[in-house]
Amino acid sequence: MTTDHGYPAVRLHIAGEWCQGGTGRTAPIVNPATEEVIGEVPLATPADLDRALDAAAAGFEVWRATPVAERTAILHAAAGLLTERAAEVGRIMTLEQGKPLGEATAEARRVADTLRWHADDARRAYGRVIPSAPGTLLTVRREPVGPVAAFVPWNFPAGGPMRKISAALSAGCSIVIKASEETPATAMELVRCFVDAGLPAGVLNLVFGEPAEVSAHLIASPLVRLVAFTGSVPVGKLLAARAGEVMKPSLMELGGHAPVIVCADADPVRAARGAARAKFANAGQVCTSPSRFLVHESLVEEFTATFVKAAEAVVVGDGLEPGTTMGPLANERRLTALERLTADAVAKGAKVLTGGERLDRPGYFFAPTVLTDVPEDADLMSEEPFGPIAPIVPFTDLDAALAVANALPYGLAAYGFTDSAATAEKLVDRLEAGILSLNHCGGSVHEAPSGGVKDSGYGREGGPEALDAYLVTKRVSHLLAP
Repeated sequence: MTTDHGYPAVRLHIAGEWCQGGTGRTAPIVNPATEEVIGEVPLATPADLDRALDAAAAGFEVWRATPVAERTAILHAAAGLLTERAAEVGRIMTLEQGKPLGEATAEARRVADTLRWHADDARRAYGRVIPSAPGTLLTVRREPVGPVAAFVPWNFPAGGPMRKISAALSAGCSIVIKASEETPATAMELVRCFVDAGLPAGVLNLVFGEPAEVSAHLIASPLVRLVAFTGSVPVGKLLAARAGEVMKPSLMELGGHAPVIVCADADPVRAARGAARAKFANAGQVCTSPSRFLVHESLVEEFTATFVKAAEAVVVGDGLEPGTTMGPLANERRLTALERLTADAVAKGAKVLTGGERLDRPGYFFAPTVLTDVPEDADLMSEEPFGPIAPIVPFTDLDAALAVANALPYGLAAYGFTDSAATAEKLVDRLEAGILSLNHCGGSVHEAPSGGVKDSGYGREGGPEALDAYLVTKRVSHLLAP
């Protein structure tokens, strides 16, 4: 069933059934390109959450006992369905989140490959036999941790949920996932792929609701054995503390404020083009988005000119319109934040070379923005903008630039541009980040780990490390009968 806007009717998925929720409470879903309400998301009650938890506990017993080959076959079938449905999932994603249709469709296809990767990697979650005393068999086993409670934001409506779902299910866990109430239908369509692929009831449960209420309820439940979260640093700290109170492990992929260091021997034009492309992807609403541009003084003029040209070439509009290369921000909150950060920087002496304001049209559109002469005490230099704003700051000494890059409590992503192997190794050694890209601004890939240091969280998603949080290591010492 769809609404008049061609948007699906959103439902919870609990114990293998699509449902409205216990009280019928809902919240509006808004198209950020038009500010029109396109649907309603049901909000789970405590009773709904308890049903989801009970279903996950029962589903875990079924799923963990399912042979890995059978689990892998179901997950590959779900990935195949998602690939087939990518165009429609992308259209839904654009309606509720705003990103251009091409980006949204590519995201749906990409996360199908993430699922395939994790499903195959689960077949290699090896234990080992340890040489020991005669008559004793000493082994290490890897077992699924149990039911997972997961929480994901709105910026990647397919990528966020799939990272958690694919790793949990591949490891043999069940999951209750609370996806964003602002982008619920994409998550619903992902779940539909698993249901249609034959996933047993209760293994995957999808809920929406008041975030604080849902997280408190799920984390406190003794049925939950792992908490997995992607989102802001303040919320991540709160959820990690709640998990710690009940001695539950947690996986935290939190925000950052990614520095870009353009060294004196780099190509400023190539660096600016690559950095601008990454900056304006998803309207800058990416936790690894480059957000502080530290450019050697000998290159800063050419770098800035190229960056401004790239910013002004961005085609801002409704993500469903052909030719759009950057959609709206996801909500009014982001607009308010960007207006505040820009105004603060300008009040402290920054210059706006292009953009710097909301576009005069319906929707949450903010112009691609480039600032120079940004003082160190501007909020923009210490607060993640999570939007299409690029502050460019010159430096003279690489050690000083590294100090600026590492000065913040965040350490998710960092970027460097240099043609020197020695300088590249210095960046690798000195930059405090869990993800580092050199001579490009690469995004996350499913075959390699992603995650942060310092306040940007702990644990890794992607690569062979992705399953670590979802598996427990059991040492078994077996004294054989004489």
